[in-house]
Amino acid sequence: MSPPVQSVASDEKIPRAVDIVVIGAGIAGCTAAYELSKRDFSVALLDKGRVGGEQSSRNWGWVRQQHRDLRELPLAMKSLEIWGTLNEEIGAETGFRRTGLLYVTTRPADFAQWEAWTLKAREYQMHSRVLSPAEAKEMTPGSVPDWIGGVHSPTDGRAEPSLAAPAIAEAARRLGATIHQECAARGLETEAGKVSGVITEKGVIRTQAVLLAGGAWSGLFCRRHGLRLPQAGVKSTSFSTHAAPEVAKGGLSMPDVTIRRRLDGGYSVGLGGRGLLEVSPQGLMYARDFWPTFRKRRWGLSFSIGRSFFDGPEMLARWSFDKPTPFERHRTLDPGADPKLVQLGLTRLGEHYPALKGLKVANAWGGLIDSTPDGIPVISAVDTMPGLYLSAGYSGHGFGIGPGAGRLAADLIAGDPPVVDPHPFRYSRMIDGTDLGEPGMM
Repeated sequence: MSPPVQSVASDEKIPRAVDIVVIGAGIAGCTAAYELSKRDFSVALLDKGRVGGEQSSRNWGWVRQQHRDLRELPLAMKSLEIWGTLNEEIGAETGFRRTGLLYVTTRPADFAQWEAWTLKAREYQMHSRVLSPAEAKEMTPGSVPDWIGGVHSPTDGRAEPSLAAPAIAEAARRLGATIHQECAARGLETEAGKVSGVITEKGVIRTQAVLLAGGAWSGLFCRRHGLRLPQAGVKSTSFSTHAAPEVAKGGLSMPDVTIRRRLDGGYSVGLGGRGLLEVSPQGLMYARDFWPTFRKRRWGLSFSIGRSFFDGPEMLARWSFDKPTPFERHRTLDPGADPKLVQLGLTRLGEHYPALKGLKVANAWGGLIDSTPDGIPVISAVDTMPGLYLSAGYSGHGFGIGPGAGRLAADLIAGDPPVVDPHPFRYSRMIDGTDLGEPGMM
């Protein structure tokens, strides 16, 4: 079952022309639309389904700097700064609370990795506290395992995926943006090699700039225009519980399971590192690019051949712009939850915390996490098609950096000084032979 998402109304008619079209109304697209609208650009925000309907409402709701890839850390830090004032700025509830995040473990390899990361992060003025076994136990009253240590990041927080993207989209509309749901972008029009318009199922919108923030669908859209964007999708499972005893105010990561306190008094529960990888044409096309990542993270994956080979964002497809496209056939990508992973999560919670034994599941859902080979997003202009910009490949951690990503995308489109160094996020690294290496921490 899909997680609930705050409803957003669509504007009745698409505009004939705007300064910028944003394709995809997840957290990255909504924040970019908001940032651009603040700068008095006219913006049309499009989605083939609903605002926040895919991964932006299916994630854990963590807003963190902790354990980010160091290339991504400055953007995460800027995002947290924005989150801290966002509710007040837009006059709406995103669910953000600066509650801190806590990681504890019984695994020496985990602790060694966290300790090493924390030391490196201090170079960025990101200060987390490495916990001794006694401190880890003290910060998890009621827990059973003998933790060997942990790490606490007190300035990190949490937000509500069901609220955030819709609230930001509405804020963009109050500044003049228009919102168009169930309005798939079929492709781009170009003149002299430059973007000149977006062809939608409801007509053409003339524009000189397009931001493609289409999540797992971005690679398929790019391929239709002869552009290479390596993406790999992993199906994940999460679930929410009914109201439960408060063992953590924010996010808590334990072996095999994570929890995040919700505004409704329950928890959102995730299974870190676990998911289903379906063999697909896109996966085979980019297998060489993703081999280092696969070797590093294969332990938590199961494999199958399913619908992804013939249908969905990872298939091979061409389409006419004047007929329905794959985007219209899949308004909302809604894979089912894996019952075995839901049960594993419940079992581990009960083992770690007797107070959480027997929790009732309120809702369970699946999602498709799209990743890049190096595990950090592409937020960049596409030099070979002037006027096209990408904001995609968030690799399972885009919700928390959404506000900063939207700010950076808006800076690049507007020609303003970038909020952080954009070099790590450049599109060209995907196609110019750059050694992407292994992904950093997730």
